[in-house]
Amino acid sequence: MLVKGMSARDEASETGGEGTTRPSRPRPKVRLRMINAKVSRGSALFLGGLPFLFVAIVYLIASAQRLAVNPSDKLLPSPAQMWSAFLDLATVPDRRSGDLILWVDTYASLLRLFAGVGVATFAALSLGIAIGFIPRVRAFLLPFVTVVCVIPPLALLPILFIALGLGETAKITLIAVGVAPVMVRDIANRVMELPSELVAKAQTLGGNSWTMVLRLVLPQVMPRLITCVRLALGPAWLFLIAAEAIASTEGLGYRIFLVRRYLSMDVILPYVAWITLLAVITDWLLVRLSQAMSPWAHPLEAR
Repeated sequence: MLVKGMSARDEASETGGEGTTRPSRPRPKVRLRMINAKVSRGSALFLGGLPFLFVAIVYLIASAQRLAVNPSDKLLPSPAQMWSAFLDLATVPDRRSGDLILWVDTYASLLRLFAGVGVATFAALSLGIAIGFIPRVRAFLLPFVTVVCVIPPLALLPILFIALGLGETAKITLIAVGVAPVMVRDIANRVMELPSELVAKAQTLGGNSWTMVLRLVLPQVMPRLITCVRLALGPAWLFLIAAEAIASTEGLGYRIFLVRRYLSMDVILPYVAWITLLAVITDWLLVRLSQAMSPWAHPLEAR
């Protein structure tokens, strides 16, 4: 009875007594935190394009102002001047050699880049798995790899040119030596992060070391390996351009430093944009390769 009376009294107080309804309290607005806000595909494309649009507008304004003062200015060429120079390099044969300069330079640079990164990838996969999976190999090689990681690769460039000559071997070796040690350490760390329960179960099922490497370690390591290659592309391009600038007769880096003598920014800027485009395409292809080989490692992209 007491409970019923109290509940009736509370009900009456909420409704304001005799038939009157008390206004309900407004619910507090829940503010969505920035970290929880989802971005649609269209918004992502718009926001991602804003920095590029800003840089383009600033360049166009600065170029127009300089060319208005001095039409012969070479520092900030107009887009039409850069496009004309780029088309000449891509479609007009060179007077001396008869080659299409842009494509010859691109082929030479990509050949060196892929050769150096390929050697580094093979070293990272083999040595990284061995260091991370076999304790004796880890004790033997990990200190050496750790020390090599902190050596500035460009400091080795004169040594490589003296020891290996000015040919392709020195350039490819510089790229491989520059990116391989970091990749080896990263792969070794990934192998050491594997749960010990998986290794114990594999041994219980009768798997030997080689079988566990192929069936257990390798599938877990492949996504990280492709990520390592993606992160290594930037330094690899740096080492390639540095080597081509010092000792080469063809290549994208060689051409940039060659026309620098004549202040040919209408060639340098398109070459830089071309290198950037090649790097972006390579990175995109590696992402697609990783998604195809290891879809389980890309849950967000699959949604």
